[in-house]
Amino acid sequence: MAYIGNIPADKYQTLQKQSFTTSATDTYTLSYAVTNPQDLALFINNVRQNPNDAYTVSNTTLTLSSAITSSDTMYAVFLGRAVETVAPAIGSVTNSMLANSSITLNGSAVSLGGSATVGGSNTPAFFINKQSDQTLSSATYTLITFDTEIIDTDNAFASNKFTVPSGKGGKYVIGSVLLTDANAGSNYEYSIIQMRVNGATTHHHITDFRLNNATEISIPVQAIFDLSAGDYVEVYCQISDYSGSPTIDTDGSTFQSYFYGYRLIGA
Repeated sequence: MAYIGNIPADKYQTLQKQSFTTSATDTYTLSYAVTNPQDLALFINNVRQNPNDAYTVSNTTLTLSSAITSSDTMYAVFLGRAVETVAPAIGSVTNSMLANSSITLNGSAVSLGGSATVGGSNTPAFFINKQSDQTLSSATYTLITFDTEIIDTDNAFASNKFTVPSGKGGKYVIGSVLLTDANAGSNYEYSIIQMRVNGATTHHHITDFRLNNATEISIPVQAIFDLSAGDYVEVYCQISDYSGSPTIDTDGSTFQSYFYGYRLIGA
């Protein structure tokens, strides 16, 4: 982009300043070593003093030509200590440019290592597909089995349940979709999908086709759970049909019946 005049700066300079606690003395200690009085702008009661005449310097020692009192104000600007501030381009700051734990979120330091992002990461996270059909007894709650791990960041899924790892308690989004099938036209009466935490039902969704029977339907459930380390979540299903042998259907090339979840950031 062209500019009229000078290109706007993206680097800015500011000078170091030191304020003094004054007393009835003529000698003070500087924050930085100075070799020449001209390297220092000294102000007493907001009036700039003349180098050599009003003060001299030697390393970190500032000597006034005459003592001042505690009611006087005095500060110095170090002319030889410019601090450069650079405004980085938008999107140019990466994790490697920041010190680990230099950013905090809700009072906790955020790790910048690995794949973590500012604000934390939605882990543990899991997505488990079902690739083997499962036959259920009609009108009977049955634990649904899942056999193919697509994502399991913390190895927290096993034996058909997700278990919260140590130190990973919090709010979780967890859900499941099941393709339920009565395997014959107009056989399907109703189906129920349940989420159970530590064996107890917490969420219960029902689809009812009685008097207008169907064949198959995908039934979903999703909710936010407040879980502690060691808590486990399972999926149960009940299908009622006239044939007495309903199934949870699967397909090797698509996701038809699955179980998933992830921890929420900052909740």
